[in-house]
Amino acid sequence: MTTSVLRRTLSAAAVAGGTAVLMLAGMQGASAHVSVNPDKTAADSYALLTFGIPHGCDSSGTTKVTITLPQELNDAQPTVNPNWTVEKVTETLAEPRKQADGTSITKRTSKIVYTAKAPLDPHLRDALVLSVKLPDTAGKTLYFPTLQNCVKGQTDWKELPKEGQDPHSLEAPAPSLTVTAAAGHGDHGAAAASGAEAEQAASVSGSSDSGSSAGGADARSWAGLVAGLAGLGLGGAAFFRKKKSA
Repeated sequence: MTTSVLRRTLSAAAVAGGTAVLMLAGMQGASAHVSVNPDKTAADSYALLTFGIPHGCDSSGTTKVTITLPQELNDAQPTVNPNWTVEKVTETLAEPRKQADGTSITKRTSKIVYTAKAPLDPHLRDALVLSVKLPDTAGKTLYFPTLQNCVKGQTDWKELPKEGQDPHSLEAPAPSLTVTAAAGHGDHGAAAASGAEAEQAASVSGSSDSGSSAGGADARSWAGLVAGLAGLGLGGAAFFRKKKSA
């Protein structure tokens, strides 16, 4: 290997190594944030929101997590976690809020507070799950400011990005999700029609295959009969030749 080739090889390896280090640093930085992972985001649907709780106070264990619900949500049902106790904090609305069914509410759940039965090891993560009904506002981004208290210190995950700003560039971004368009009923009809068409096609195909199989079986039967007759004829000819010679 020449010196120039060796130099190029080492340079490429250095670049790849540097890129890997930067990617790893970015992954570690992202995993250090309190995050929310919804199982669905469709407008006006019920969703399970999983909040990932990492270390947020350096080497100090987490003792309490307070999740503030956005104004667009009226309530949230916490999922039981054996490592935590949980309570719902309500607030009185300044004005009654009318619901889709025509009723009105005067109070809403504003916060969900999880208290650790034992401090969460700073080297471990935990997951806290809330069930909520998403608002009928496709394109709306919902923010969940989260206060993480530790044995020593706290981290307030409440920073909101400015327009066009990457949330991951913030030091303590608030967990967020964006509501997407609701699934249309037409899609279900199309899916059902496609299924019916597929079933019908499969039925036709099955009939064709049956016909082909029957035709193939008949062809094989005739071929066997012809072969048998030919064999019989050859056997008879050989018999008469042998008798004549005798």
